[in-house]
Order: sequence, then structure tokens, then C-alpha cells
Amino acid sequence: MKVQLFIPCFVDQLYPETGMNMVRVLEKLGCEVSYNTKQTCCGQPAFNAGYWDDAKAVAQKFMLDMDGDGYIVSPSGSCTGYVRNYYARMFNNSQAHNLCTKVRENIYEFSEFLVNILGIKDVGASLDGKATYHDACGALRECGIKEAPRTLLSHVKGLELIEMAECETCCGFGGTFAVKFEPISIGMAQTKVKSAIDTGAKYMISTDVSCMMHLQGYIDKNDLPIQTMHIADVLARF
Repeated sequence: MKVQLFIPCFVDQLYPETGMNMVRVLEKLGCEVSYNTKQTCCGQPAFNAGYWDDAKAVAQKFMLDMDGDGYIVSPSGSCTGYVRNYYARMFNNSQAHNLCTKVRENIYEFSEFLVNILGIKDVGASLDGKATYHDACGALRECGIKEAPRTLLSHVKGLELIEMAECETCCGFGGTFAVKFEPISIGMAQTKVKSAIDTGAKYMISTDVSCMMHLQGYIDKNDLPIQTMHIADVLARF
């Protein structure tokens, strides 16, 4: 199966190993992976900040950089959810309407692509220890992703998956929210991390590195006994 990658800004600039690990898993499963080096951002930061004209220009480039007829896979529920749910607002009744529809229908977050499209539950990964899963807002609320990552993690050899009480609660990042409302953002991270630690987990795993960056920053600052991991980094341990 041919798969084209969309690598979001956070992954490209701060966590490139997560993108590479996603490729390792896809290639192991027999996918033919391609990456257009001209791709940039999906436009979500500009859109969320109210700069819709700028966001539309970036989105137009994004769609032209992708093959609308092929699968697009991304290690981000947030970016995937944005493309699926908000591109239609910008390109409805425009010349780009048909292309927009194709891209929206063919873009998938990494874990849902493995489970729902490839039909994979076990990639042959192993990681010893206890882990808990954080439902990132974009993945859960905009893509409806709940079971796919848990299914994959439940088949990781040596990994014991334990649900935390606050699994669906926002981590507090929310892009510029963490900057504009720092005290609230920190309080939300505190609640999330405490809930994860209360399970006895060594790892807190999710679909989005933006959440993991925010939570790991709180963890490091307070020297807490837990580590965040993106699900691609877990599944690539084979």
C-alpha cells in the first residue's frame, strides 16, 4: 500500500525521531512510504489565532503538496482533526472544493490508520513496564480516536496498560493557550500528570507530541517519576 506522510511542525522541528519511527513501522508493515519535502504547515496555528486568510493560503499549499487520491498519514491527531474538520469551511464552493474533499477523506492519524485501514493490532513491538494513555483533544474530540491506540498498546510485549482517572481531560497545552493562560495551563498539566502517576505507570503515551512536550516540561521541572512517549516511538521498538 502506498502512503504519503504529513509531518507536522512540532515533529519536524522538535521530535524528528517520532516521524522516522512512524516510517519504520509503516515500512515494516509493507507500506511504500513517500514524503514530499516541499510540505510545510497545515495552517492550524494561523487559523486558531484568527488569521483565516493566511491559514487558507497555507492550507492551499498543503493540499497541492499532497496527492489527494492517496492515503495521507500523520503522527498527530490535532493536525489530522484540523484538516478533516476545518478545511471545508475555507474551501466550500471554491475551485479547490473537490481537492479539499479528497484530502479530508484520505488523511489519517497514525494509530487509526494502522488499526482501521491496515487492520493491524500487533506490530511486534516490546517495552517493559507500566503505561497509561492520554487522550489528546484533537485525536479524541475531532477524530473520534479512542480504541485504536489502546488496541496497539495492549499488544506491545511487556507493556501493562493502565487507565488513569483523567485520561480524557485536556493536558493544558492548547497551542497559544499555554502562553496566554499560563497558570491555568500549568494547573491542567499538574492534574493530568498526577492522575498518570497515581496509576503507578512509568510511561504516559499519546498520539500528539505537542501534548507530550507540554507534560514532559512539567514533569522535568518538578522532577517527577514518569516519562512521556509518542505512540510511534513505542511501536518502533521491535
